This record gives sequence, C-alpha cells and structure tokens, in this order.
Amino acid sequence: MIEQHKNLISWCKKIFSISNYGLLWISFIKGVLVGLLIYHFIII
Repeated sequence: MIEQHKNLISWCKKIFSISNYGLLWISFIKGVLVGLLIYHFIII
C-alpha cells in the first residue's frame, strides 16, 4: 500500500508539474483548511 501511495504521488507530481516544495505547501494549506472547518463546525 505504501508503494502504491508513492507511485500515485509521483504520478501526480509529473502530471501537474509540481515540485516537492509545492506538494508541501499544498499539504499545509489543506491541513489549515481542514483544521478551520473542524474548529468552525465542532468547536463553535
């Protein structure tokens, strides 16, 4: 399963021409958005 995930990430990087640094930013922004949604709908 880990190898499939690595292959999927490599495929997405190649298709969208994204560097490792770009993937890190996308992951960071996604985490912030998910955190804000959880805060908004569960905490408040």
